[in-house]
Amino acid sequence: MDEPAQETKQQRDETEAERADRNFNEFLQELRVMQTGVQLLTGFLLTLPFQARFADLDGTQRLVYLILVVLSVASTGVLIAPVSVHRTTFRRGVKPSLVDTADRLTRLALVLLGLVVTGTTLLAFDVVVSRTAGLIAGGGIALLLIVLWIVVPRRSR
Repeated sequence: MDEPAQETKQQRDETEAERADRNFNEFLQELRVMQTGVQLLTGFLLTLPFQARFADLDGTQRLVYLILVVLSVASTGVLIAPVSVHRTTFRRGVKPSLVDTADRLTRLALVLLGLVVTGTTLLAFDVVVSRTAGLIAGGGIALLLIVLWIVVPRRSR
């Protein structure tokens, strides 16, 4: 066990089961925030083909759109997967394993969500301004998300 984790265990004076319960509850709070955002974004993307201007998209824009739909729906599936894992393992005494699995799935969901947010920005700027503006805006958002979701958390460790 690494030093910070050992320190936390001593400060909290909790059993492995108590820590797993706490970690799972904290995970659920994070999941609620992410699921809402992913569901709203997925819903938005799924309504676009029913808009009059959708017919004006060129082939590249349609391809980007379809990739975004797949990534967004995949994000939703990955974010909901821990619920299925929990239902399958409920009352089997494997909560530490569940927390580890949920952690891995959530990290994957963050990558997928980052791609969806970046791609959606790219597509919006491409349609409204130009392809160059889309690439610049998408790249800027990708950089921002990398800083906020990877660099800042690692530095705060």
